[in-house]
Amino acid sequence: MEFHILSFEGPDGYSRAGGIATRITGLTEALAGASQPTHLWFVGDPGLPGHEESQGVQLHRWCQWLSAHHPMGVYDGEEPKADDYARSLPPFLLQRLEDRLRRGERAVVLAEEHHTVHAVRHLDHLLRERGLRDRVAILWNANNTFGFDRIDWPALGRAATITTVSRYMRQWMRERCGVDPLVVANGLGADAFDEVDEDTVRLLRGRAAGRTLLAKMARFDPDKRWLMAVDAVRDLKTRGRRPLLVARGGFEAHGHEVVGRALASGLNIERRKIFGGTEGLVAALADTDGVDLLLLDSHVDGPAKRLLFRTMDAVLANSAHEPFGLVGLETMAAGGVACTGLSGEDYVQPGSNAVVVQTDDPRELSSSLERLASRPDEARALRDEGTRTAKLYAWPSIVERALMPRIQLAV
Repeated sequence: MEFHILSFEGPDGYSRAGGIATRITGLTEALAGASQPTHLWFVGDPGLPGHEESQGVQLHRWCQWLSAHHPMGVYDGEEPKADDYARSLPPFLLQRLEDRLRRGERAVVLAEEHHTVHAVRHLDHLLRERGLRDRVAILWNANNTFGFDRIDWPALGRAATITTVSRYMRQWMRERCGVDPLVVANGLGADAFDEVDEDTVRLLRGRAAGRTLLAKMARFDPDKRWLMAVDAVRDLKTRGRRPLLVARGGFEAHGHEVVGRALASGLNIERRKIFGGTEGLVAALADTDGVDLLLLDSHVDGPAKRLLFRTMDAVLANSAHEPFGLVGLETMAAGGVACTGLSGEDYVQPGSNAVVVQTDDPRELSSSLERLASRPDEARALRDEGTRTAKLYAWPSIVERALMPRIQLAV
């Protein structure tokens, strides 16, 4: 049975914009690793081959002729790319599949996010025209709520089995969209569990002895509760805890409000760039004695991110609205302490494998962090249990126990 994954984002640098690319890469590699023929159809780098194999996955870079005119990344020229993807990909994919399907073989199409909705509906229409629809399982997945206002939900529900990534998102979609999706959790790729060099961890923690070390990595979006994090740092500083928040945001306008709040709170801010993975992170974290908020203005790669998460006393993934909460789970996999909200983080067990805040009150966050700093045994227990939890969400496990049963319902 062939798997065909439809997604805007993918493994190319050009195609990576957030958690979707991480999800797609882990999912496709897990399917290929389970000896399932796997194809990924995504908006790829215009300078790379249109079709090639990587890690056992057949990569198909679509919309390259448009991407050549939109060099800023996958969402540069988003609308014309989505139109071209929906118009041109389904006929090409059907042509590729038709002979196999008529011989009695089956295929699975897994589509991601609102950009692929019209492609899914087009493919469903073509399959019905050919009398082949019953031989293809089509699932469409919602990772977040972006673009929901533009989706014809009854039409999508007739074309595909709708899935989402958490019970929270399922309830959200039932109430607001009138659909009842199946839940297939996100997973973690193998690299999420790569070991972190403990000598480097000790070096970084030794440099900041006596300080409360925090990290936050998220888009600058009000739902991510950046202002709550800044206010909690202010509270900790007032209490003499000497906090250091290492933060990586995006280019969103809310970032100006976040910096403004930090300045108004009397926090000392520095901006630094990382040059070269973990060594670059180590260099960026040097000489921070007088710094309260360290803003990283460059990409943090996987190894550097794991080092950061492992080193910090807590990673603030304290969102008010989080469809799944991949950062919290990545923190656990790295052996760090995740501090999450309580929305889509189905993997969280408050006080057992994570610190959980349920309000917008910064005092709840600062008090939780102060308690954690004063109870090292409790912090170690959170790290240990978090690591055990993360292993349950490795992509091969998710594919076996969550995705495959849902596919059977869709056939």
